Amino acid sequence: MSRFIILAFLYVVLAIYGFQAFRTLFKSPWMHWAYGILFLGALLFLAIKIMGYDPSNGFKGTMAVAGTIFAAFFLMALVLGFFLLLEDVVRLFGFGYNKLVGMSDSDASYFPSRRKFISGLALGLAALPFGALLYGMYRGKYNYQVLKYELEFDDLPDAFHNYQITQISDVHSGSFDDYNKVAYGIDLINEQKSDVIFFTGDMVNNRSDEMEPWTDVFARLEAKDGKFSILGNHDYGDYAVWPTEEAKSKNLENLKNLQKDMGFDLILNSNRYLEKNGQKIALVGVENWGRGGFKKAGDLEKAKEGISSNDFKILLSHDPSHWEDVVIHDDYHFHLTLSGHTHGMQFGVEIPGWIKWSPVKWRYKYWAGIYKELGQFINVNRGFGFIGYPGRFGIWPEISVITLKKKGLA
Repeated sequence: MSRFIILAFLYVVLAIYGFQAFRTLFKSPWMHWAYGILFLGALLFLAIKIMGYDPSNGFKGTMAVAGTIFAAFFLMALVLGFFLLLEDVVRLFGFGYNKLVGMSDSDASYFPSRRKFISGLALGLAALPFGALLYGMYRGKYNYQVLKYELEFDDLPDAFHNYQITQISDVHSGSFDDYNKVAYGIDLINEQKSDVIFFTGDMVNNRSDEMEPWTDVFARLEAKDGKFSILGNHDYGDYAVWPTEEAKSKNLENLKNLQKDMGFDLILNSNRYLEKNGQKIALVGVENWGRGGFKKAGDLEKAKEGISSNDFKILLSHDPSHWEDVVIHDDYHFHLTLSGHTHGMQFGVEIPGWIKWSPVKWRYKYWAGIYKELGQFINVNRGFGFIGYPGRFGIWPEISVITLKKKGLA
């Protein structure tokens, strides 16, 4: 609560300071009252939700909505405050210059007034993150995108030329709030008619029962060579409060059983073979392994037991830091790794061929899309769902469709 009080104080100070730009542009008292009511309303809405907040339920629902609205107004006030501060510095130097050069008393005592152009520019730029956050919450979180890739390999078995994979990741079912839109996303996956479907972790936010309302719709996923999955860091229940360790363990077992009931083959530090026309590729799955404080249950050495270093290999590993820190340096050559985890931070700007940016790039080197290092590929899926911020802007929910190609074959 003390953190919220400090944040609320800063928010009020920024809102009052930013009001100077608003007052410069709009002279109507009604507009001034509207500004105050909206800023204060966002703060009160969040305060009310915090007072009734149960951390064991996670940051979702109306609590997440209140947090997003507050964040949108906070960012607006922050941008306004930044530009007004710069303008005030210029105004102060102008006033000091008048004093120093010995202008007439009337000129020297004059403090330059605010310029409408600066206030208008500040308000326009402040409206960008404000509008983006709200739009992402209203429309972006179910704006599913099918992203298609073709990857060529010298040593892909001939039978797997043009073999199509669909990957989804980071469902975070505890955040869903619209059955029909989720069902639309599932239908979109099935429309790709891929040979196999891979899910790369984070089925839930915290608890297995979050998935129960959605099991029937995810059970509709179909692929002729099957559906395979792994666990992500959120699936272990590490971010929830449990009465006993037994309750936490039971929650994980329930989630494993739910995945089985939906038709997924959950791979836990082990491997399978996909076979076609007498040829095969190895499918390896590890439990979560993440850099820093993230869970390190993944055991690549155990997972690759029983396969050959000469096999063509696809690895499912939730966190791309595992690929960067461990996988690409392993003595086995993993041709393609499929990951997720980053969500692309659910906020950014992507214009193909021109710009690809999100704040998450400051944390993860490999954070969205296809990368290649040391002759090995990784696809970092942007995620099917959302968590924390109940929306997406610029980094839309993703269905990855990857076609494997044998180099030299038409």
